[in-house]
Amino acid sequence: MAYQGNTGPLPQVPVYYIETQSGHNAVYPAPVNHGSVAPPPYTLPPAPMLIPTTGRPAGCPPGLEYLTQIDQLLVHQRVELAEMVIGWEMNNAYTVKNSIGQQVFVATEENDIFTMQACGPARPFTIHLHDNMGQEVLTLTRPLRCSLCCFPCCLQELEVQSPPGNPIGYVEQNWHPVLPKFTVLNEKRMPQLIVKGPCCDCRCMSDVIFEVMSLDEATVVGHIRKQWSGFIQEGFTDADNFGISFPMDLDVKIKAVMLGACFLIDFMFFETKPQHNE
Repeated sequence: MAYQGNTGPLPQVPVYYIETQSGHNAVYPAPVNHGSVAPPPYTLPPAPMLIPTTGRPAGCPPGLEYLTQIDQLLVHQRVELAEMVIGWEMNNAYTVKNSIGQQVFVATEENDIFTMQACGPARPFTIHLHDNMGQEVLTLTRPLRCSLCCFPCCLQELEVQSPPGNPIGYVEQNWHPVLPKFTVLNEKRMPQLIVKGPCCDCRCMSDVIFEVMSLDEATVVGHIRKQWSGFIQEGFTDADNFGISFPMDLDVKIKAVMLGACFLIDFMFFETKPQHNE
């Protein structure tokens, strides 16, 4: 049976207003309009539940927080069509991803056309790495040095800055008659790790592995692996793919310096076009 109650106008809800005067506060009933229905009382909405945010770990430069949570990075160099067609060196660009292919950083080289054509892979460079918000989180600088191993006084070096202008580490080439060898240093130029490559950088249908070792070279703690990219990409471009692995608990600054070492290795050993090697 349908409800049949009082269908007349709803009873008025008493409304009050407060008048504030100097030295006297009074409460008065608000005038009631008997020809309209009073609005329902206002109810405050529930407070939204905020997702807790974790603070930046101690000693971690801004923008590098994500590196504290991973032990692998992938570096994919973008193919430059203009470089393939006209054969001129162009500014390199890279995408840095995590192990499942999600973009972490975008790296772009800053250089002038004369330096790129005159110096080729041995050119000095500045590489800017930006996060997905467009913030520059890493800056890599390589000075102009002689690329011949017979000049051990002018070996290659890379400085890693985060934020820009604040050095957090260095990569220095060690003289060796046969092997490519580097030292990873912290911001105080104290050695932290050794990077050692193979005596031959043969890239025919196989990966080229640079081992990351403890200072006494007794323990392998990671790798910088130049991945085989297939006949077309390897044969007609100098665009390369790399994989970097390191301990999860490694200092985040040293992880960033290892990423910088990957770019230096690319320029030194894999940037030359295949037809130039023939």
